[in-house]
Amino acid sequence: MTDHLAGGEAAGNDPRSLELAERLAAVRRRISAAAEAAGRRDRLPSLIVVTKFHPAADIRRLAALGVTDVGENRDQEAAAKAEELVDCGLTWHFVGQLQTKKAKSVVRYASAVHSVDRPQLVAALAKAARDEMDATGRAPLDCFIQVSLEDDAGAHRGGAAPADVPGLAEGIAAEGSLRLAGIMAVAPLGLPPAPAFEKLAGISSRLVAGHPGATAISAGMSQDLEAAVMFGATHLRIGSDILGSRPAVG
Repeated sequence: MTDHLAGGEAAGNDPRSLELAERLAAVRRRISAAAEAAGRRDRLPSLIVVTKFHPAADIRRLAALGVTDVGENRDQEAAAKAEELVDCGLTWHFVGQLQTKKAKSVVRYASAVHSVDRPQLVAALAKAARDEMDATGRAPLDCFIQVSLEDDAGAHRGGAAPADVPGLAEGIAAEGSLRLAGIMAVAPLGLPPAPAFEKLAGISSRLVAGHPGATAISAGMSQDLEAAVMFGATHLRIGSDILGSRPAVG
């Protein structure tokens, strides 16, 4: 995992830093244009750069380019990167499916988990976060309820059924070690993303009616960020359009 940068590279003069700078600028232009089209120029969504399978050196380059939030979807990889890059002052978001047995590890580095989808995970995260708060004084863990937007369970990409959101929200809100941030979803494969994100906006409105602080909507990736912004996304999870294709995994 370790991939240190030499002096010129740390300063952002190496070819990879220049490539990342160009890609990052292009994505930021897309976000700004999408926000303007949606009539929300003054409410730009937060950019989370999803860095899975890419080396820690790339994340260090991104930090030098002003990136503050990064996302990972595998605990073992995320924990190692967070430890190596502790000096970068990054905010870490766990965005993948999470096993309850990994909760204790995740709360050591993550500020937010975007994939809370069942009561057992709420309980595991609450206990782990409570223990970590007692040990280190960490802040409460931000929790996004992952919602499935697919009608066909056979094409499932993860997440709770919309009908289960209120119960999960109550469970999170009852835990002092957790903070209900909002909801998260992935657009269904092979379908236009706009109707799915419109559905998500409705789910968000109903959630906020009962939990006024849970206004966050984590939605939108490289291929559909414009539609997500149009329907109120507050957090975008962008990977390939900034980092390029995944490196070969040996």
